[in-house]
Amino acid sequence: MNDYILSVILGIVEGLTEFLPVSSTAHLRLSEALLHISLTDPFWKMYTIVIQLGAILALLLFFAIRIIGYLRTFPHGERGNKTWLTHPVSLTLIAFVCTAIPAKLLTKKIGENLENLTVIALALLIGGIVMWVVDAWASRSEARVTHVEQMGVGEAIWIGICQVLSAVIPGTSRSMTTIAAGQIAGMDRSSALEFSFLVSIPTMIAATGYSLLKAIHPSAKDLAAQGAEALTPLVMGPERWIVLIIGMAVSFIVAYMVVAWFLGWVRKRGFTIFAIYRIVLGAGLLVYLHLHPAAIK
Repeated sequence: MNDYILSVILGIVEGLTEFLPVSSTAHLRLSEALLHISLTDPFWKMYTIVIQLGAILALLLFFAIRIIGYLRTFPHGERGNKTWLTHPVSLTLIAFVCTAIPAKLLTKKIGENLENLTVIALALLIGGIVMWVVDAWASRSEARVTHVEQMGVGEAIWIGICQVLSAVIPGTSRSMTTIAAGQIAGMDRSSALEFSFLVSIPTMIAATGYSLLKAIHPSAKDLAAQGAEALTPLVMGPERWIVLIIGMAVSFIVAYMVVAWFLGWVRKRGFTIFAIYRIVLGAGLLVYLHLHPAAIK
């Protein structure tokens, strides 16, 4: 299949799944397997991560007024009751740091699991069950935090640490772990979802930027780790840049529409439908892998 068409398809998948608690990594990995895209190709490995920039730009545009408001009121907040440590901007960065440092230390472990379909299937299944249980429990409890401005440092650290799971275990979903962690910490659906969006901004920008830099200018250690078949840096010619830009553009458009829909859905109906979807997909994938062991790489 033409690389441009592949990029459009993967861009749609990324835009649809990046902010939904269903794991964009899992869906991109499954799509690549179905489309017979070689996962040993360093370009497609890099592409899978970097097209997330399109989705994050959509998020920045959608929440532009909200983000500008947070920046304008930093560090004292809208009501003047915040500090350099407790303002939403600071809490977002605290959660990011609590995710980034462990994720960096676990880089090798992340690489081992990234393409494992069995790990992805189990993460989808278990994550769906956790999401369903947490959302059902939270809906019957009175939330202590109904706005991001009411959050404290403790909630930010807790959410950041929990988000490490999504970096280490593909299929877990950054959105799912952030939302579930927020609900466990006493946040309602809307505030947990909004903070999930906020913390995804620095997290995704750092991850995509780092992956692109490593792909184009790898260190000697990176090249050695790739094996004898990939002893030269990834060369990004004009065609590859176009393929990458197409994927980011498509993911931007689709993600912008998904965010608007997702917010409305969650406020009215919660996360149950996404939990069920994860459970069905994860269980179905496990059955398929059991019947077709050759599909496990």
